[in-house]
Amino acid sequence: MLCVNVMDFRDVSLTSLRVFRAVAEQGTFTAAAAELGYTQSAVSRQIASIERAAGAELLERRRDGARVTTAGRIVLQRATTVLDEIDAAARELTGLPARAGTVRVGWFPIAGAVLGPRALTALRRSDPALTVVTREAGTPALVRALRAGSLDLAVLALAPPFRPPDAESPALVLRTLTERSLCVAVPAADPLARGSFVDVADLRGRRWIAGSATAGDGLMGVWPGLDEKPEIAHTARDWLSKLHLVAAGCGLTTVPAVLATVAPAGVRVLPVRGGPREQRRVLLARLPQPLPEAAARVAAALHRAALDTDVAL
Repeated sequence: MLCVNVMDFRDVSLTSLRVFRAVAEQGTFTAAAAELGYTQSAVSRQIASIERAAGAELLERRRDGARVTTAGRIVLQRATTVLDEIDAAARELTGLPARAGTVRVGWFPIAGAVLGPRALTALRRSDPALTVVTREAGTPALVRALRAGSLDLAVLALAPPFRPPDAESPALVLRTLTERSLCVAVPAADPLARGSFVDVADLRGRRWIAGSATAGDGLMGVWPGLDEKPEIAHTARDWLSKLHLVAAGCGLTTVPAVLATVAPAGVRVLPVRGGPREQRRVLLARLPQPLPEAAARVAAALHRAALDTDVAL
């Protein structure tokens, strides 16, 4: 049961509310500190302060990060409302126009490179008064931001076996925007680029450009079905950096089929045949509550952009 001393909770600072929301969205104290430009100890002090005021544990500290408790979800919902109102007041005081009809959308990086711009271009024509504020993050961070109430919609990426992106309740409303096979990006000058597909057997013994140098993420960018230890020649976090390394002849990397439309010169994005199919699914996620009209228009624009992209491919 949440027992709150009302006078104590009224003394909670805006800084504490912002820090609490950042930890809830980022999932760890360390990531929240990096986002806000604080030290980790400063973040811990702010969280301790707001928990004392609430008279309850708002975050469950776990080995893999911090999870919002039932009491924390109550505080988080109210904190998001308060912070949004404060930000709106600050805009009005500085003479900036009010953000009527604002929709907050998050997407993973590749969606922001293809689906996002297509949807925003269409919305500028159909709904010029609509303001769409976007942010880019990985799928886990986007899900936390949805739960925190700081996003209205999120475009997520899922790989098989396509489990729900989190186990929280109530379950998120998920709509599949597109599902296509994973592809391989190869240098245009490579013999593999001469055909219309790559045979999985031809991927053995190749050099790869992976997404990270860490042990946990080292195989991102490497074809999942390889039956050998891959040679990772280069690592890069950004997909565009990986594709430019491919164009320079530095190796191969895996990419969703959707990137075929925006790959730089010197790169061919090809499907892979042989072995199990490697599917990737793009989902539009939201909380299970009535969707405001403005957000519904943005969701429809993202769906149309996904359909247009599929046709283009």
